[in-house]
Amino acid sequence: MPEEILDGVFDITCAGTGQSRFRAFLFADGTLVDTGLADTTDALLDGIVQTGVEVERVAITHADRDHVGGLDAVIETHDPKVFLPVGADPDVAGEVDHYYGDGDTVGPFEAVHMPGHSDHHHVLIDEEAGIAVLADALFGSDQRGLPAGYFHLPPGQFTDDLNLAEESLEKLLDYEFEVGLVFHGSSVLEGASDRIAAYVY
Repeated sequence: MPEEILDGVFDITCAGTGQSRFRAFLFADGTLVDTGLADTTDALLDGIVQTGVEVERVAITHADRDHVGGLDAVIETHDPKVFLPVGADPDVAGEVDHYYGDGDTVGPFEAVHMPGHSDHHHVLIDEEAGIAVLADALFGSDQRGLPAGYFHLPPGQFTDDLNLAEESLEKLLDYEFEVGLVFHGSSVLEGASDRIAAYVY
């Protein structure tokens, strides 16, 4: 069931509830960010239909299975332009239109390379809208049983280089955004860049 968490921003939960959600984000301009797990494809496609938004492009932040699993089904159903980060090499049946890197534009977003969780991991930021799709650079604090509204680093067991992931957070200090969207735990819908600055310092 999709939830319009902000005007024109849909959180499509593909599996799970509460702290253990797997999700995708769909924007009113037709940008879908990530595609959930392979076995949650039906929930993703149903959620997209319920939003009433036509998918024009799909951007994958990194190639972990819970972010890229439904990509082939989205391509087959919606025929969007496909954006993958440089260095990602998932098994994709459809055509990849663009490989993007640090500073490139994906729809209304600027891509920011933030290695650590994986070497090709990117965050997508729309400063004009005040939104950052943080991918797995950060998780929602309630994912660890803490109060919602804050962030924490992803668990080390799921991160290639936790020290590098923490160092990469400094890149976010160059941007201003009110909203930080995460894929695990609860997103932060106000004061997100300030919360990240406090976390880094």
